[in-house]
Amino acid sequence: MSRNYRLLVKNAKQVVLICNNGEKYLTKHEMQNLCVIENGSIVIGSDGLIKDVGPAETIRSQYSEASFDKVIDATGMCVLPGLVDAHTHPVWAGDRVHEFAMKLAGATYMEVHRAGGGIHFTVEHTRAAGASDLLASLSSRLMRMQQAGTTLVECKSGYGLELQTELKMLEVIEEARRSLPINISSTYCGAHAVPKGKTVAEATEDILQVQLPKLKALMTAGRLKVDNIDVFCEEGVFDLSSTRRILQAGKDMGLNINFHGDELHPMNSAQLGAELGALAISHLEEVTDDGIVAMAKAKTAAVLLPTTAYILRLPQPRARDMLDAGVIVALGSDFNPNAYCCSMPIVMHLACVNMRMSMPEALAAATINAAFALGRSHTHGSLEVNKHGDLLILNTFRWEHLIYQLGGHQDFIRYVVVKGNIVYDNDKTTDF
Repeated sequence: MSRNYRLLVKNAKQVVLICNNGEKYLTKHEMQNLCVIENGSIVIGSDGLIKDVGPAETIRSQYSEASFDKVIDATGMCVLPGLVDAHTHPVWAGDRVHEFAMKLAGATYMEVHRAGGGIHFTVEHTRAAGASDLLASLSSRLMRMQQAGTTLVECKSGYGLELQTELKMLEVIEEARRSLPINISSTYCGAHAVPKGKTVAEATEDILQVQLPKLKALMTAGRLKVDNIDVFCEEGVFDLSSTRRILQAGKDMGLNINFHGDELHPMNSAQLGAELGALAISHLEEVTDDGIVAMAKAKTAAVLLPTTAYILRLPQPRARDMLDAGVIVALGSDFNPNAYCCSMPIVMHLACVNMRMSMPEALAAATINAAFALGRSHTHGSLEVNKHGDLLILNTFRWEHLIYQLGGHQDFIRYVVVKGNIVYDNDKTTDF
């Protein structure tokens, strides 16, 4: 009986598995010692799942009778898991390039926000935009992320702040999920800011009494698939008690808690998240020592966003302290009109230089740990049998070039593969 498979990637100089014992995440020294096969091959089945990965000679002899829809000879190349971007805001209209100029001249994030800019500016434009326009811009942004190696991305709503626009955004994300190859984790972020003309209490009641019940009805009817709930827990935005009520209501609906905390002020968000059993907390520039300990104990992932600290000139997230304490550290691009970056390779580079992570730590944080932060590390984030066949093939001899060459990835990412299908074929690469 001849066996037929979707894809064989053979003779790669390096195959970076990340881990190979079914780990759901990596911490501490595990992140320094990634599993790498020198001269390896990988087999992806017709169901899009990884069937085998190992030394090239072993795969060659075991699959000599098999047929493959596609064979990639990766001699002199490196194979890595597709990258996972654990935090993005990709659905919006109206860019904020003018605000970048203000910030460069010294305006702070909250000064821009209070002047009616920031999230409020984007909310106004996103409310006015048609769903088809939002889908077109979302699709092109996701395509750019995919070309930079991202194969699983978290996508938030949060530029509506009222039922109609929040649902419009979630429906656009749902349409992208159904029509594009990139994997999407969908997040309801109706508590991204307090809408103009409302108090925190009124905004909280609107989310609890109006938005979440409608969302639950659409999810139950199978119209929407939403995975996570998010709140911007911050001084002048949602306080700790409002945040607790909204996150708990989302958790009661079966959503994973994955929220913005301790970004501009120490709010004890980390402790709150740990107490609520949050899957992940993002930002954490102002996290306290107690917060770090609580997150490590609760196995709540820290999604660190090096681009945001860089662009807003904030203190860097305390990655080293978190890693040393055993926190599960993940990375995200925080793609949004305030931090316009689609590229996880650039995010990893900034994580290494500014947050003092090593290259293996950064890659683990952008693969297995980012997948864990989205509740997907059983299917994504490493090259192990029965996981999704989502790969990145680099025209380089060593995988570290993906991080080392700042902004150079468009020249050496040769293929991006999702479930064994080539979704990006870049034949303009040159050897490095």
